[in-house]
Amino acid sequence: MSTTREELTRKKCLPCEGGVDPISPEAAGPYLDAVPGWSLTDDGKRIRREWRARDFMAAIRFFDTVADLAEDEGHHPDLHLEGYRNVAIEIWTHAIGGLSENDFILAAKINDIPLETK
Repeated sequence: MSTTREELTRKKCLPCEGGVDPISPEAAGPYLDAVPGWSLTDDGKRIRREWRARDFMAAIRFFDTVADLAEDEGHHPDLHLEGYRNVAIEIWTHAIGGLSENDFILAAKINDIPLETK
Protein backbone atom coordinates (compact mmCIF):
# COMPACT_ATOMS: atom_id res chain seq x y z
CA MET A 1 0.00 0.00 0.00
CA SER A 2 1.29 3.43 -0.89
CA THR A 3 0.03 6.66 0.61
CA THR A 4 1.13 10.18 -0.22
CA ARG A 5 0.88 13.46 1.65
CA GLU A 6 -1.34 14.79 -1.12
CA GLU A 7 -3.76 11.86 -0.79
CA LEU A 8 -3.96 12.37 2.94
CA THR A 9 -4.51 16.13 2.81
CA ARG A 10 -7.39 15.67 0.33
CA LYS A 11 -9.23 13.47 2.82
CA LYS A 12 -11.34 14.49 5.80
CA CYS A 13 -11.25 12.73 9.15
CA LEU A 14 -14.21 10.41 9.58
CA PRO A 15 -15.98 9.85 12.90
CA CYS A 16 -14.66 6.81 14.73
CA GLU A 17 -16.75 5.30 17.50
CA GLY A 18 -14.66 2.17 17.88
CA GLY A 19 -15.31 -1.29 16.58
CA VAL A 20 -12.32 -1.27 14.21
CA ASP A 21 -8.83 -2.55 14.78
CA PRO A 22 -6.05 0.02 15.12
CA ILE A 23 -3.34 0.20 12.49
CA SER A 24 -0.40 -1.96 13.57
CA PRO A 25 3.07 -0.42 13.89
CA GLU A 26 4.14 -2.45 10.85
CA ALA A 27 1.21 -1.24 8.73
CA ALA A 28 1.89 2.36 9.81
CA GLY A 29 5.10 2.50 7.75
CA PRO A 30 3.61 3.78 4.47
CA TYR A 31 1.59 6.36 6.36
CA LEU A 32 4.66 7.57 8.25
CA ASP A 33 6.52 7.95 4.95
CA ALA A 34 3.80 10.41 3.89
CA VAL A 35 4.10 12.58 7.02
CA PRO A 36 7.75 13.64 7.42
CA GLY A 37 8.82 14.49 10.95
CA TRP A 38 6.29 12.23 12.65
CA SER A 39 7.29 9.01 14.37
CA LEU A 40 5.63 6.23 16.32
CA THR A 41 5.73 6.47 20.08
CA ASP A 42 7.50 3.62 21.87
CA ASP A 43 4.23 1.76 22.43
CA GLY A 44 3.32 2.01 18.71
CA LYS A 45 -0.11 3.44 19.55
CA ARG A 46 0.48 7.12 18.76
CA ILE A 47 2.40 9.33 16.39
CA ARG A 48 4.41 12.29 17.67
CA ARG A 49 6.25 15.26 16.25
CA GLU A 50 8.30 17.94 18.01
CA TRP A 51 9.19 21.50 17.00
CA ARG A 52 11.03 24.44 18.54
CA ALA A 53 9.13 27.69 18.12
CA ARG A 54 10.75 31.12 17.94
CA ASP A 55 9.20 32.09 21.25
CA PHE A 56 6.23 31.44 23.51
CA MET A 57 3.74 33.46 21.48
CA ALA A 58 4.80 31.76 18.21
CA ALA A 59 4.10 28.42 19.90
CA ILE A 60 0.69 29.60 21.07
CA ARG A 61 -0.22 30.93 17.60
CA PHE A 62 0.76 27.55 16.15
CA PHE A 63 -1.42 25.75 18.70
CA ASP A 64 -4.32 28.09 17.92
CA THR A 65 -4.09 27.19 14.23
CA VAL A 66 -3.77 23.48 15.02
CA ALA A 67 -6.80 23.74 17.33
CA ASP A 68 -8.90 25.32 14.55
CA LEU A 69 -7.86 22.56 12.15
CA ALA A 70 -8.58 19.84 14.72
CA GLU A 71 -12.02 21.26 15.39
CA ASP A 72 -12.77 21.37 11.63
CA GLU A 73 -11.64 17.76 11.28
CA GLY A 74 -13.42 16.57 14.42
CA HIS A 75 -10.19 14.87 15.50
CA HIS A 76 -8.31 16.29 18.46
CA PRO A 77 -4.60 15.78 19.17
CA ASP A 78 -2.73 16.03 22.45
CA LEU A 79 -0.81 19.33 22.50
CA HIS A 80 2.30 19.80 24.64
CA LEU A 81 4.28 22.98 25.35
CA GLU A 82 7.39 22.76 27.51
CA GLY A 83 10.18 25.18 28.24
CA TYR A 84 8.04 28.01 26.80
CA ARG A 85 8.74 27.17 23.15
CA ASN A 86 9.23 23.42 22.77
CA VAL A 87 6.13 22.17 20.99
CA ALA A 88 5.05 18.55 20.66
CA ILE A 89 1.90 16.98 19.28
CA GLU A 90 0.72 13.42 19.75
CA ILE A 91 -2.12 12.00 17.72
CA TRP A 92 -4.09 8.81 18.21
CA THR A 93 -7.64 7.64 17.89
CA HIS A 94 -8.96 7.49 21.42
CA ALA A 95 -12.00 5.34 20.55
CA ILE A 96 -9.81 2.44 19.39
CA GLY A 97 -6.80 3.00 21.65
CA GLY A 98 -4.40 3.27 18.75
CA LEU A 99 -3.84 4.57 15.25
CA SER A 100 -6.32 5.05 12.41
CA GLU A 101 -6.03 6.75 9.04
CA ASN A 102 -7.53 9.86 10.67
CA ASP A 103 -4.32 10.33 12.65
CA PHE A 104 -2.21 10.49 9.52
CA ILE A 105 -4.71 12.76 7.76
CA LEU A 106 -4.45 15.22 10.64
CA ALA A 107 -0.64 14.91 10.79
CA ALA A 108 -0.36 15.68 7.06
CA LYS A 109 -2.52 18.76 7.47
CA ILE A 110 -0.60 19.91 10.56
CA ASN A 111 2.61 19.62 8.53
CA ASP A 112 1.21 22.33 6.24
CA ILE A 113 0.81 24.81 9.13
CA PRO A 114 3.74 27.21 9.36
CA LEU A 115 5.55 27.64 12.66
CA GLU A 116 7.70 30.67 13.36
CA THR A 117 11.19 29.51 14.30
CA LYS A 118 14.49 31.25 14.97
